[in-house]
Amino acid sequence: MIKTSRVLLAASAAGILVLSGCASATDDSSTSSGSTSGGGSSASATKVSMWSHAAGNDLEIATVKEAIADFNASQADYEVVLEEFPQESYNDSIAAAAASNTLPCIVDVDGPIMPNWAWAGYMQPISIDSALEDSLLPGAKGYYNGELYAAGAWDAALGMLVRQSTLDAVGARVPTVDNPWTKDEFDALLAAIDATGDYDYAIDWGNGWTGEWFPYAYSPLMQSFGGDLIDRTTFESSDGVINSPEAVAFGEWFGSTFANGYANPAQTGDRTEFVAGTIALQYNGNWAVKDAAEALGDDLLILPPPDFGQGPKIGAASWQFGVSSSCDEVEGATEFIEFILQDNYIVAFANRIGLIPATAGAAAEVPSYAPGGEFADFVTFSNDFGVLRPPTPAYLAISTIYEKAVADIINGANAKQALDAAADEIDANLADNDFYR
Repeated sequence: MIKTSRVLLAASAAGILVLSGCASATDDSSTSSGSTSGGGSSASATKVSMWSHAAGNDLEIATVKEAIADFNASQADYEVVLEEFPQESYNDSIAAAAASNTLPCIVDVDGPIMPNWAWAGYMQPISIDSALEDSLLPGAKGYYNGELYAAGAWDAALGMLVRQSTLDAVGARVPTVDNPWTKDEFDALLAAIDATGDYDYAIDWGNGWTGEWFPYAYSPLMQSFGGDLIDRTTFESSDGVINSPEAVAFGEWFGSTFANGYANPAQTGDRTEFVAGTIALQYNGNWAVKDAAEALGDDLLILPPPDFGQGPKIGAASWQFGVSSSCDEVEGATEFIEFILQDNYIVAFANRIGLIPATAGAAAEVPSYAPGGEFADFVTFSNDFGVLRPPTPAYLAISTIYEKAVADIINGANAKQALDAAADEIDANLADNDFYR
């Protein structure tokens, strides 16, 4: 049941969140929505509506359409009918449909948004085959209050990109998953690279991107220091967590990489400097590594993030499929979700959009992500280091507040003051919303 008192809050918050981890194949925010069923089902088949955020992303939506056509042709009971929306307007369209009680049966949802949609009553728990559920990467499953609400075909992972020749020039070792750089080693590396004078900056942190990139990319680094965004035992306070001594230590350290001239506070959003050779290291995702590999060849290294004290951490969770709370054809919707999560479609998504296959079986069929493949380290990073953003309806507010705090730190603000202010604002939001109960 959709909780109408929560719809406007969920809508306004979702509209703020800039989604990450799924780069568009084409940038066409003006693409109009459209619908298709793919054909194949009998005239008596029950229609199951589905909405997708991927209009304009030709490579991603092609796999969705193939799965729909195959599913409709494979049985006579259900006909999935797709309507496409540009990613930029998708969340607002979902919120408007929830307010008018016109949600489709099947929705796709970005992982960190899902708890808010579940809380608002947009979505209902799903029950998929247990073997399938167990086979999916942790970041490809969306749980809220202990129940599965969504499952996806891929995840994304972050790592450090650097040239072997750069490390050789400064005498730095190559870290491994089992023996990553320590904070002291990483600090020494940044200083050594800066001292060469060969680069404009030692590292590109990606701060030219905005929105969801900030908590996705930077809060795991803060977790490696021992901080977090919210108390995950109760989800009722950020005070003492986002502004804990460990979190403040992260903020002070992260800010120092800009203050010391190792990173550019005005970093560009196109992030071309690493490949061009004017920045030595880049903190980026697997979706971006193909271009670097083509340009740098065997000189490119894909490395785990440093261990700042609590082990390396990277963000997890991307787009997933779920069932709306108003769906009358739950069985058909669930059958389709299980169908599109077969390995052959997961392989197709991975080959087309470059993200990490959600199952080991599918990864083995994608040469770049198969064991020994050129990008297989990202699968390891996802499995070993991936941490979910807090699975709370409050996350949409937390995300925006944290982005501002980190942006202020990058621009020279006192880390403790910025994170204290973030704690106050998050806790006020929690209280104002009765702790999202």
